[in-house]
Amino acid sequence: MTRPRAKTPRSTSIATLRTAARANKILAILESTYPHARVTLDYKNPFQLLIATILAAQCTDERVNQVTKHLFKKYRTPQDFANADPSELEEAIRPTGFYRNKTRSIIGCSKQLVEKYGGQVPRTMEELIQLPGVWRKTANIVLGNAFGLSEGIAVDTHVTRVANRLGLAQSDKQDEIEQQLCRVIPREKWTLITHLLIFHGRTTCKAQRPACPRCQIRHLCPWPHKSS
Repeated sequence: MTRPRAKTPRSTSIATLRTAARANKILAILESTYPHARVTLDYKNPFQLLIATILAAQCTDERVNQVTKHLFKKYRTPQDFANADPSELEEAIRPTGFYRNKTRSIIGCSKQLVEKYGGQVPRTMEELIQLPGVWRKTANIVLGNAFGLSEGIAVDTHVTRVANRLGLAQSDKQDEIEQQLCRVIPREKWTLITHLLIFHGRTTCKAQRPACPRCQIRHLCPWPHKSS
């Protein structure tokens, strides 16, 4: 006798489809609202973006850009960073915070790039997350923006807040939020959605006193604490 196949709960399937449909409407409005949404770190090549993203941990992109403006003139290649004097590098990146840990990560990362990849930034998630100081979020930013590869969605504090308020995710863990967003956002929009949610979080859906009355996607937002 043939055993009947297990069925996926219909309600879950329908809920996901409905969320995906709403996500597409949100995407369209945000794309129109923020036509220039992009990564706001300054860089000229994949390696510079990798270093800038490591520096951006617990720091604003604006401050990182101020630091890298001078940093990338002194240290131009992975070999330069690999050979850097730790105390000098620490002083150079001090304004970004956690400068000792970041120095260890940057030097270690650069050494591995030189030794294992000929000074080139690898193009796979598996290789990138093996580098010191590189997590999934960092890898997603580099892959999506430097190489145009959609391997996942970079989740930061803005993405976490806005995605949860919009009901596109229900978690406070970055890996879970990424998985939930990937289920309802078209793959070709994975890199863009990060920028759109960040821009919206900075300008409108702020952590404190969100500007709900002038929010362009208010009618699609189920957040119960919307202000009038």
